[in-house]
Amino acid sequence: MGPITGNDMSYTYLDDYLDDAAPSSKVNNPPQFSYRIHGKRVFDILIVFVSAPIVIPIIFLGWSVMFLSGGSGFFRQVRVGLDGKNFECWKIRTMSHHAEIELLDRMQKDPVLATKWQHTQKLDDDPRVTLFGNILRKTSIDELPQFWNVLRGDMSLIGPRPFTVDQKDIYDADESSQAYYRLRPGISGLWQVRSRNRGCFKDRIGFDAEYESRVSLGQDLRIALMTIRELLRASGR
Repeated sequence: MGPITGNDMSYTYLDDYLDDAAPSSKVNNPPQFSYRIHGKRVFDILIVFVSAPIVIPIIFLGWSVMFLSGGSGFFRQVRVGLDGKNFECWKIRTMSHHAEIELLDRMQKDPVLATKWQHTQKLDDDPRVTLFGNILRKTSIDELPQFWNVLRGDMSLIGPRPFTVDQKDIYDADESSQAYYRLRPGISGLWQVRSRNRGCFKDRIGFDAEYESRVSLGQDLRIALMTIRELLRASGR
């Protein structure tokens, strides 16, 4: 056997080291605790249980008014969540019973309104929203039943706003949209507190990518405090 040069020796030792170290590194180094993987879920469940004595009576009051006005007090809609899986998102009903028919009728009669809907997925002074429903929206009380979604694990308190199945193609047109699928969608989030639901629907993609790039307890607490500020202003839409 010929002499081993410096390069040959480095290569041999490196191979031996990797062969020996790789299996043991998997066994001896269990996954570290992290806020994103473990702490965020603990934070969600803790806040849901602590706030339940306040949140449940408010939900019941909002539900009762809408129920007594005729029809269901709750509204359920399929949304896209973590890993692209669909789930039923709960809200207190804020619209009339024939909301979707009314929307289609209005868009057929008003091309400008139809263009605005395609661009923002929202309408100013939405004619489908009832008088009491408008109050629920401005105060974001209509979103409180989503605490149930948080408890089930469909959503988080803070995260990207969940979009509907028919909005998926619009969202996925941007390559940055993959950040959304790596998180549980949130009741509140960066987009809600920064733009308060204003602007183009596609603007959400940038906010979601920014949030996903630095998920932390500190960021979630800041967004939670900003959410409370916006709720006190009753600036919802």
